[in-house]
Amino acid sequence: MAETLISPGVLARENDISFIAPSAIEAGAAILGPTVKGPVEEPTKVTSYAQYVNMFGTTFPSGSTKQEFLTSIAVKSYFNQGGNSVIVTRVVTGSFGTASNTAVAADDAGAAPFTLSTLGKGSIYNNVTGSSYNEVGYDENSDGSIKSGSADNLRWEIVNQDKVNGTFGLLIRRGDDNSKNKIILETWNDLSLDPNSENYIESVIGNQSKSKAVDNGQYYITSAGEYINRSKYIRVSGVARQTLDYLANDGINVRVATSTGSLPTAQSGSFHGATGDNVVGGSTRDKYFGDINGTDTQGLTGACYSDAISILGNQDEYVYNIISAPGLLYEFGDHKTSLDSIISTAESRGDAIAVIDVQNYGATVANATGTAGTLNSSYAATYWPWLQTQSATGKNVWIPASVVIPGVYAFTDGAAAPWFAPAGLTRGGLGNVIQAERKLTRSQRDTLYNANVNPIATFPGSGISVFGQKTLQKKKSALDRVNVRRLLIDLKKFLGDVGKTLVFEQNTIATRNGFLATVNPYLESVVQRQGLYAYRIVMDDSNNTPDTIDRNQLIGQVFIQPAKTVEFVVLDFTIEPTGTTFGA
Repeated sequence: MAETLISPGVLARENDISFIAPSAIEAGAAILGPTVKGPVEEPTKVTSYAQYVNMFGTTFPSGSTKQEFLTSIAVKSYFNQGGNSVIVTRVVTGSFGTASNTAVAADDAGAAPFTLSTLGKGSIYNNVTGSSYNEVGYDENSDGSIKSGSADNLRWEIVNQDKVNGTFGLLIRRGDDNSKNKIILETWNDLSLDPNSENYIESVIGNQSKSKAVDNGQYYITSAGEYINRSKYIRVSGVARQTLDYLANDGINVRVATSTGSLPTAQSGSFHGATGDNVVGGSTRDKYFGDINGTDTQGLTGACYSDAISILGNQDEYVYNIISAPGLLYEFGDHKTSLDSIISTAESRGDAIAVIDVQNYGATVANATGTAGTLNSSYAATYWPWLQTQSATGKNVWIPASVVIPGVYAFTDGAAAPWFAPAGLTRGGLGNVIQAERKLTRSQRDTLYNANVNPIATFPGSGISVFGQKTLQKKKSALDRVNVRRLLIDLKKFLGDVGKTLVFEQNTIATRNGFLATVNPYLESVVQRQGLYAYRIVMDDSNNTPDTIDRNQLIGQVFIQPAKTVEFVVLDFTIEPTGTTFGA
């Protein structure tokens, strides 16, 4: 409660100017690439690596020649280094949609009561990878085993028909099980075809599907279906709805179907993949692209990424500050086009940095600098050389730098702030990296840095660290440094969010003062947190003239002096003669 002095005395007041606002940047990255399973071309936010594994998988089933993708290692690295959230966008060859759908063969009357579909093309239990898998169904041998099929596929089975109550059960099984030893992934009991029932099949299992649409050249994801998918594997569609009545049975009211052929018969079947709906294709692109084990060339060209990149351009729906596509290499023409699109997306959004790779494993310093020299953007950065890390299966694999660099950014955000350089021995350490492809000399680091390629250095006793923080902007300015670009991203986001609250408010001095009252403490906190040397905001009659006001505009000019990082330490040693007296 405010106090005033009426009689003589002392009034102690507090004026707290120590306001320390959190960073405006939400610690999040957008990572595009192939995954074992999961929704296709649908940006999905995950907040832990465990959640990622549950939704997108990490390795293919045991016995497969394939191992995890670069995407998996990138997400794991990001969370290991302190990241809070990742928007994962799965990219595959072929068209958008589900890999399979199976109409439940028949009910008692010989009609198909509904259709089951996998949630995403090429799920871990439906990753069709060869023509031999493109069969409509799988028959059992005499011993109950599957003639053709594997753990990479799903089976379904109708069980427990209750014609008195008009209900039945549905099992989702793994494709490599058999009738004697079923591997049941999900069990759905007491399902009904009655839309008025609490166990109506669409509401219990879910019927939502995703599709891709385009509006004025901008791709986006649209949903169809009334009920959220509760199953991890399937959705339901095309349900032949049945109305159930209450009929007397020995004095007890029970629910029975009005139609004698309303329930699906006891049967089972398998999902299948149509030709062209493979998880990956058959291109001979580089062995390091996609499958890090190198045993399977993934067939993902840069063109496979175009629509997914377009979708991630929606700034209102997807919030992130880093975007990368591990496996795309700027030296390849088809990859170059997609990486250019990723950089353009970061630029047009104005709130993200694209972390890209320029060269393949085995490249030289000259290769890296030559390719980087064709790029020019303060919204992009590249790092080199390649690194060795351990995969989820315990194998030592080579990865491009974009796999781990977003994690370095995340660590910097958590340990300091976005306007601190994500580099050096303090914040640039790569603890999960075994070795770098090349141990760069000082001369090689100089050459790389002069070409805006951030070197990854190996120092005896200090490990492997990111030792550069240049953007790919050719013009020499404050924005040729990552920390300054990320400072601007942070400030624009914070001030933009505050500005949104003013839209449709009265264009008055009170509105201006309200804006300044919110923004000034934040900018002062950035000064205190070493992001700015100084700042000034002009939002008064000088830039908000009557003409400006009549155009329904409110103008604010923000002048800043970004804090610079120490990148060069110069120590001058002066040798004094004996007898020299040193002052205090």
